[in-house]
Amino acid sequence: MVRVRRIVRISGRVQGVFFRAWVREQAEGLGLAGWVRNCADGTVEAELEGEEDVVSQMIDRMQSGPPLARVDDLEVEASEPLLARSFTVRH
Repeated sequence: MVRVRRIVRISGRVQGVFFRAWVREQAEGLGLAGWVRNCADGTVEAELEGEEDVVSQMIDRMQSGPPLARVDDLEVEASEPLLARSFTVRH
């Protein structure tokens, strides 16, 4: 099992639609660590850490997001794992 860390930036209608809470719920359900936050430019940024296949599954889910969201673009950047243990919403 390979542990990976991915930084994901999501653009579209992703703020004010419970996107961060949805990401936290999904990530915790999958056993992922990391964080999610709103950015000043209207995007949402998330750091996902866990087993490679599970991180990929989460990224696939983020392509559509929660019911009120509209995802226009999703960028993924690989990074070295930090061995994070929990998932948080950053403010």
